[in-house]
Amino acid sequence: MAPVAAPTLLTVAPTGAETDKSDAPALPVTRDELVATATACERAGAGVIHIHVRDAQAQPSLDPGTLAETVAAVREATDLVVQLSTGGAVTDAYDARIAVLDALPDSCSLTCGSVNFGSDVFLNPWGFMVELYRRTQELEVVPEFELFDVGHVAALTKLLEKEGLPYGGRIHCDLVLGVPGGAPGTAESVVTMARMLPPEASWSATGVGRSTLPVALAALSAGGHLRVGMEDTLSFSPGVPVRDNAELVQRAASLATLAQRPPMSTTEARALLNVKDRRNGVPR
Repeated sequence: MAPVAAPTLLTVAPTGAETDKSDAPALPVTRDELVATATACERAGAGVIHIHVRDAQAQPSLDPGTLAETVAAVREATDLVVQLSTGGAVTDAYDARIAVLDALPDSCSLTCGSVNFGSDVFLNPWGFMVELYRRTQELEVVPEFELFDVGHVAALTKLLEKEGLPYGGRIHCDLVLGVPGGAPGTAESVVTMARMLPPEASWSATGVGRSTLPVALAALSAGGHLRVGMEDTLSFSPGVPVRDNAELVQRAASLATLAQRPPMSTTEARALLNVKDRRNGVPR
């Protein structure tokens, strides 16, 4: 008898730091909008929410108070694994990005190298990666290693060899594909990068823009998990804008179910990542 396929971890990235609210009215930028989005996406099958916050003018922000209040609000309203971005915007300073961890999320992103973002550069030099990683270990926050290109996988391997396992002992990665300047959003990229990962690692894949569906289908067939959301794509199909983030999660859940790998529950997501339980000691 063939083994039962593992369920699929669905991560939603609802906002990002690149899109203006005026260009995508459904983009959640206030705390209330983020909480409503989190609730809807949890119902649709998400297990993790990857959060960027905005200021009162809907501009990207790493304000410590806003981050802490947002983590608390999403944690109060849902059982989702709360993951904060330590990438911020490409202009954010290294110390402000590390200070994101002071909000004590369950998880955080940790990008394993620099990459061109179109005409901009998303800088993640080795020294910053090490400092951020050590801080995650100190604060018992589980990192998700974001890999935009093949060289980032090699950097991840070096980081683990020199600094040991992350808090919780699990290695979870996200292959972010289709960014101009990074690895293309193709099935070939998914397979190539997944094969290079440590054998014990779990991984998700993100297809930016038009690569959303090819990457999702390749990841599901290769045993990976999925990240979707308006941070990564604003079109549901050619010429059809995304209604909201829940629509993207619903589609991902349908694809996962079709692949006989239905969405994980939030309890299963927490077990996969082995996050610290920061929910005021009250299981939901």
